[in-house]
Amino acid sequence: MDRLPVSNSRIPVLSRWIRQIEKSIAARKLFCHGQKILLAVSGGLDSMVLLHVTHHLAGTHGWKLTVAHFNHQLRGLAGDADERLVRQTARRLGLRVVAGRADVAGTARAERISLEMAGRKLRHDFLARTARRFRIPAIALAHHADDQVELFFLRLLRGTGGQGLAGMPWKNPSPSDPSLTLVRPLLDQPKAALRDAAQAAGVRFSEDPTNASIDIQRNRVRHELLPLLRQHYQPRLSERVLRLMELAGAEAQVVGGLAERWLAAKRRVRFDRLAAAVQRKVLYLQLLQMGQAPEFDLVERLRAQESQPAAVGPNRWVSRDAEGLLRARKIKAPEFNASRIEMVLTASKGRAALDGLAVAWEIIQTPGAGHGREPNLEYFDADKVGGRVWLRHWQPGDRFQPIGLKSARKLQDVFTDLKVPRQERHRRVVAATSRGELFWVEGLRMAERFKLEPGTVRRLKWHWRRLKL
Repeated sequence: MDRLPVSNSRIPVLSRWIRQIEKSIAARKLFCHGQKILLAVSGGLDSMVLLHVTHHLAGTHGWKLTVAHFNHQLRGLAGDADERLVRQTARRLGLRVVAGRADVAGTARAERISLEMAGRKLRHDFLARTARRFRIPAIALAHHADDQVELFFLRLLRGTGGQGLAGMPWKNPSPSDPSLTLVRPLLDQPKAALRDAAQAAGVRFSEDPTNASIDIQRNRVRHELLPLLRQHYQPRLSERVLRLMELAGAEAQVVGGLAERWLAAKRRVRFDRLAAAVQRKVLYLQLLQMGQAPEFDLVERLRAQESQPAAVGPNRWVSRDAEGLLRARKIKAPEFNASRIEMVLTASKGRAALDGLAVAWEIIQTPGAGHGREPNLEYFDADKVGGRVWLRHWQPGDRFQPIGLKSARKLQDVFTDLKVPRQERHRRVVAATSRGELFWVEGLRMAERFKLEPGTVRRLKWHWRRLKL
């Protein structure tokens, strides 16, 4: 790396390392000869090495470099010191530098998102504005191989598909402006190689103390999980993971291409004849186009159920037609249904119906616990239920204790945990005792307090079905 003191014994090693990066850039066609490049430089080890490597190669390839630094205003004087370091280094190398800053913490609070998400969005917005201002088509980022491995485990723990396991690509459109390209020239280089290069070339950089905090999940993966896996399970963990990411990425790219071609075709193969992976991708792409998060459960619900609406937000539903295309519609906000009927259980058996749900009940003189497991059939302790019950809909404040739970919870929270769509919640029927305690909720397990026990004397046989309208 020119203009920097380099130990004579390290020059051949450093030169070979830089040539390796140069070959990687050429093989993947990351940059064209003579093009403008915006370098995202934070002041940390990774980005300062990127700055010096690209500056070293710029003369040979005619690259026109501009340095961009974004201050997140999260680290006070330390953040200001990073900005000064980047400015001084860029000027010493004869490069134009542009600095920006924003209140990341304030944005995170206002938008109710994490600091990481807020910082990422504001940083990419700044880089895109700077690139447009100077008509620079490519933004170089300093992500490296260790970042890829950490990202693999972060996404694995959160839940992801093949595309997510593929990790970061060598280049992709900017999330803030698709006309700009994000490029990662160091993506196959381990962190240790970057540190060795910085030491050999005397590159100055800053250390962010938050990188050592295990309060951040990425740091726990870096400092706890990965060392454990390398020590006890696979010493060559990074190599294995990067290979898997390469395979997953290639396969995800094929599936994505098949899905895109299917969506663009005028005459399509029937949706139900597509491979499951292609079906998922077809729905995934359509949900993205709608501005809807393509969560796995939502994709699977749409894939499995034709013409069945799925709630994707307040008063918004999405459904899939027989052709595999999604339709979104808004609906009127559901209101609590006040309709109800009283049922007297003094006779031996009876029937009742409420808003499309029919119930048949019977009192059985069979003591003890245990009962069958037929669909739409449940048995309760008749004496605990009592002689009068109400058949009605869910109402504000209702609480329910499904069998197996230690205490009652708000029925709304139970519905939310089970991902019951909002409109469906208002349709479902519940049964309450004369004291207002719910002993049955349509579609859920029976209530804990009303289950059959060894001391049960009489059983309430409860059978229900939805009427065809």
